[in-house]
Amino acid sequence: MIPEGNLKSNVDRFSGFEDCYDSNRPEAPLKVIEIVTTYLGKKPSLVADIGCGTGLSSFIWKDHAQRVIGVEPNDDMRGKAVEKASALKDASHITFMKGYSNELSMDSESVDIITCSQSFHWMEPVSTLNEISRVLIPGGVFAAYDCDWPPTLTWTIEEKYNNLIQKADDTIARLVQEPEQAHRWSKDKHLHRIRKSGKFRFTKEIVFHNTEICNAERYIGLTLSQGGLQTVFKLGVPDLDADIAAFKADVEEYFQGRTLEVMFSYRMRLGVK
Repeated sequence: MIPEGNLKSNVDRFSGFEDCYDSNRPEAPLKVIEIVTTYLGKKPSLVADIGCGTGLSSFIWKDHAQRVIGVEPNDDMRGKAVEKASALKDASHITFMKGYSNELSMDSESVDIITCSQSFHWMEPVSTLNEISRVLIPGGVFAAYDCDWPPTLTWTIEEKYNNLIQKADDTIARLVQEPEQAHRWSKDKHLHRIRKSGKFRFTKEIVFHNTEICNAERYIGLTLSQGGLQTVFKLGVPDLDADIAAFKADVEEYFQGRTLEVMFSYRMRLGVK
């Protein structure tokens, strides 16, 4: 049963494409560990990664925290994270559980760091921030960080990416009844909501970049891993077929078989309890 205040549509949005998501989305940058641990002032005993998906933002803490708990309500995404954890050596301190951001199973004042990677905008913010404050230790750190989509490449391809995402959203709005549509809260208001909660003595927005190796296949795969496109695929309509084919052709023409360094830009909204 989904707790009150959460949306089934938000959970279901991420079903059925965990392999595409995991193989194309970026792992959380190590810069996250550096920033958040600095604000905590010590090596964390317990890190909780909420809305952890397939664990791309959880496993980075493997050698940097005594314990790591990934919390994910979607069974497909969480199942992929569990599968990956079982294949790792020396990962017994990393566990994954089903849960929701506003109904955590952790004890009060038991968690040093809570992160939300590419996920806070899918959570009801008021109840989530109340629950985060409950489980964080005094001086504990909450960090919600997101990648700016798309990664920096060239303006013509990025414009086509944005148009493709917008067309997917328009298609969903036309074909899916509003109560069944996933709902996102504006990322631009993350910092405002953290401050407004009154739960944190210090808040800040931090912008940083990370460079990753990328070829045409991955850039296309990263685009196709976006939830809006995946929702249209599930609807079984051809509305995006021509646009996707044109986008793929442009990306392949740009890369011309090369593997390049591509810049991923991040925004972190941070609060110290």
